[in-house]
Amino acid sequence: MLPVIRYLVSVRGYLIGAAIAAAPFAARAAAHTSFTATDLLNNISTFIINPLIYILFSAAFVVFLWGLVQFVANLDSEEARSTGGTHMLWGMIGMALMVSVRGIIGIIQNTIQSLGS
Repeated sequence: MLPVIRYLVSVRGYLIGAAIAAAPFAARAAAHTSFTATDLLNNISTFIINPLIYILFSAAFVVFLWGLVQFVANLDSEEARSTGGTHMLWGMIGMALMVSVRGIIGIIQNTIQSLGS
């Protein structure tokens, strides 16, 4: 095996290759050093809060659907219909709450964005 190939297969070769591959990303990061608080809040909202809101909204929708299934499947039982109705009510409350939270976060983001510029 040629010494060059042996070197590229070694650990140092992998590290050098990774450094060469990461060089364009490091150059872009160095060029974009003006990271503001608005950027931080937007990233937190985009990558943490929004997915959490979507997951909770989906959970509330599943609770609503489960209540609907319970309500329709047990039309002859008053107690089961009441339980299904309660689940539907709490599912609708949860969905309304998540939509409200998303709206409030949008208002806060627009306010911070307008203050920052």
